[in-house]
Amino acid sequence: MWWISAPKCKCSCLMLKSTASAYNLVEEALQRIITTLANKNDEIQNFIDTLNHRLRGVQANSSKVLSDLDDEFDSLYSFLDEMKESMTNTIKQEQAQKMQELQNQLSQCTKALESSEELLEFASQSVSIKEPEEFTKAARQIKDRVTMAPAFRLSLKPKVSDNMTHLMVDFSQERKIIQSLKFLPVPKAPEIDPADCIVADNCVSVAWRMPEEDSKIDHYVLEYRKTNYEGLPRVKDERCWELIDHIKDTEYTLSGLRFDSKYMNFRVRACNKAVAGEYSDPVTLETKALTFSFDNTSSHLNLKVEESFVEWDPTGGKSQENKVKGKENKGSGHVTLLKNNTSGTPSPKRTSVTSRPATVRGSRDRFTGESYTVLGDAAVEGGQHYWEVIAQKDCKSYSVGITHKTIGKFDQLGKTNTSWCLYVNNWLQTTFAAKHNNKAKALEMTVPDRIGIYCDFDGGQLAFYNADTKQLIYSFKTKFTQPIIPGFMVWCGGITLYTGLQVPSAVKTLQKSENGMSGSSSSLTSAVQ
Repeated sequence: MWWISAPKCKCSCLMLKSTASAYNLVEEALQRIITTLANKNDEIQNFIDTLNHRLRGVQANSSKVLSDLDDEFDSLYSFLDEMKESMTNTIKQEQAQKMQELQNQLSQCTKALESSEELLEFASQSVSIKEPEEFTKAARQIKDRVTMAPAFRLSLKPKVSDNMTHLMVDFSQERKIIQSLKFLPVPKAPEIDPADCIVADNCVSVAWRMPEEDSKIDHYVLEYRKTNYEGLPRVKDERCWELIDHIKDTEYTLSGLRFDSKYMNFRVRACNKAVAGEYSDPVTLETKALTFSFDNTSSHLNLKVEESFVEWDPTGGKSQENKVKGKENKGSGHVTLLKNNTSGTPSPKRTSVTSRPATVRGSRDRFTGESYTVLGDAAVEGGQHYWEVIAQKDCKSYSVGITHKTIGKFDQLGKTNTSWCLYVNNWLQTTFAAKHNNKAKALEMTVPDRIGIYCDFDGGQLAFYNADTKQLIYSFKTKFTQPIIPGFMVWCGGITLYTGLQVPSAVKTLQKSENGMSGSSSSLTSAVQ
């Protein structure tokens, strides 16, 4: 009877498939709902944090303005007391001066009066003298004394007036001013239009405008911070606001930035002589750039590796190398993949070379022999990226370029068909060349102090530039079919790495003008499979 039950089995299978398909649809719908709810909960939580922060801000700012008000009135009281003391001193000084003048006049007049009374008494007595000769002598003395008498040389007019009304004050106008004292008008919040802001060449130009003209604005305050969250700033963000004060114009350019975050938040407020206004609505600008560091787990034992600096050390790690010699290498370093021109994420913290255990340094990514190589800790599988390096003045040999992750531990940059680099050799005589697949193209130019590396993964181009002049040094044209990793070789010296850099505008312009033309020779151009 198996031929009779077969259709039932087929029907059951169809029902099971239909049920599974329906279940999958419901599960997908539920996952979308969960994701939506989680995002909404995250937004609400962020808003709750904002409200709680605003409540604390109201309390703190109220206490501050009350304290400022007390300080202003105390300052006013102190100023009035100082003015009162100064004016009181002026009155007292004039009083003392006038009294001194009058006292001097009074003393002189008293002495003159005494002398005159004495002379008058002498004259009265002389009138009764009967002897002509004695009378004539007395009259002559009286005449001489009258001529010299102080009473006849005195000015009988007071030298100073007793009037003090010129030192009276009238505070009626000032009283009206004080009575009309009010809180200063707070400047309105400026408006930032993201369309007016420019992000280029690791610079951010922020422009804003006032909703209405305000002639009392003295300056502006711009605040910014880096973040990895899109949209409105979060209260519980990992970075604090940084402040730029006393901006006189309605625009400002931040230059020389390292774009080690996905976004940057900006806000601005206007200030008059006494008070600052509210902040503008914050804007979030995207800051794309590749950020990576040296991967010390991939480096040669004779390299001392820090986050952005690597130096050759002939004594480094020899004892560790002996311990792991002959052992089969296992495992590989972690690599972060960058897709579709997304910005790089900050690298995790790494330990120093001296404290790195032998088992880690013995991983299969470790380079040995004369391959004094270290890789970057992030891989690229899409987009356009740019980074720079500076070599020490006394560095004898170094290479900068890119490679596949599968590069062997004895391989050197540029000597395989999966690595491309610029090679500089300052030992005995200077050699400057572009290398790929064990072929070299000598470069007839001076080695720049700072080299810029441009990688267009999707366009299959690797170009090297003088980072200072933006002059093209050399360009490889190829086809990348696997993720690539920045690679570096150092011998007898050291190099410093600079990442978090946007592709410079000058490089973009040069790439467009090249219009697909490559500086590499046919022998160095390849399609890597």
